[in-house]
Amino acid sequence: MKLREIQLMRILLLAVVFSAAVFMYACKNHPSSTAAAEPVAPLEFQIQDTIVPVKDIYGLPVDLYHVEEGKVRRKQTLSDLMLPLGLSMQEIYRISRLHDSLINERKIKPANRYLYYSPADSVKGTSPYAKNIFVYEKDLLNFVVINIQSDSIWAWNGQKPVETRIQFASGTIETSLWESIQAADANPMLAVELSEIFAWTIDFFGIQKGDRYKVIYKESYVDSTSLGINKIMGAWIYHNNNEFWGIPFVQDSVRSFFDEKGNSLRKAFLKAPLRFSRISSGFSNSRFHPVLKIRRPHHGVDYAAASGTPVHTVGDGVITRVGYQKNGGGNYVTIKHNSVYSTTYMHLRGFGKGVKQGVYVKQGDVIGYVGSTGLATGPHLDFRFYKNGSAVNPLKVEAPPVEPIHDNNQIAYETVRAFTMSWLKLL
Repeated sequence: MKLREIQLMRILLLAVVFSAAVFMYACKNHPSSTAAAEPVAPLEFQIQDTIVPVKDIYGLPVDLYHVEEGKVRRKQTLSDLMLPLGLSMQEIYRISRLHDSLINERKIKPANRYLYYSPADSVKGTSPYAKNIFVYEKDLLNFVVINIQSDSIWAWNGQKPVETRIQFASGTIETSLWESIQAADANPMLAVELSEIFAWTIDFFGIQKGDRYKVIYKESYVDSTSLGINKIMGAWIYHNNNEFWGIPFVQDSVRSFFDEKGNSLRKAFLKAPLRFSRISSGFSNSRFHPVLKIRRPHHGVDYAAASGTPVHTVGDGVITRVGYQKNGGGNYVTIKHNSVYSTTYMHLRGFGKGVKQGVYVKQGDVIGYVGSTGLATGPHLDFRFYKNGSAVNPLKVEAPPVEPIHDNNQIAYETVRAFTMSWLKLL
């Protein structure tokens, strides 16, 4: 048996034990919940008061039909799809009159799949299924079923069965987190998920070769195609000789992430105002200016990024200035976060929607876009951080965690923490 399979078996065993413990805990603490749960009926659909077991992903008894399948080609209309199948113009017209929530001809997309069900010779005229049925897939998950009868058209929307899988990934950084996750044959969007979970504690622009990560997550699939990451169930990153844990826990009805000590990973300020970029120039009291060709202080951090990259405010606050700096800063936004801290974002190509003086913004809101206005040799963001009116190095600002685990949640959190950390250590 391969090591990866052994690891997965251990993880599944832990999951079973943990689920049993949670169930026993819930029963113990909710003695009033003694009524038996209603059994869940199997997925079925009804035609002319006859209950028919589902035979395929669309709820149709496929063994009673001949099925033709195709994909929408560029610029095809409903008529283009249905006339070759033998439908009359009158039937196609009635279908086109269905509500837009069922089928909207203007939203038919090239490469989308469609199927046509015609009754098998053995059931024609002898079965309630002896109707023509057209199925159109609106996207990977959603579809519409159109039942075409001699005197009427009726239809319903449906969704394909979704399979949720527990996945895990681990690796060592060689070039970037994104490339490492791709090399591990995992969903590369994990890089985005991890950068958001640890945004307040790890500067992802400073990720180094040799850093490591482990993550357990749920991913949803339809027809063996990923719909995307459902949720992160636990994460660990080794960076700058330090371990960082991401342990999910629901507190005050909100699911968020905490470290091994019960401190929230969410802090007063994001570590950086851009999701993915690189630092092109650091904080300095004497830097050679690339345009002016002189040395002068640079009390900020430059992030090189493509023009138009969204710039996010690193914390909640009120916009105090929006405009153009004639001394070289170009388009800029200044935000006052509280009585102590404020931040400024310069060289913007443009401003975010609704950004103007006096507007309150929340952490993560888009306030502008990377540009090269003012004195700049190329697109980048000049990010400045002020404490009590004096410029400080943004990379050295430490902010206290927000809302640690409450005392009345300590026992529950310790159980989740122990399980999650044991789970991750198995990877």
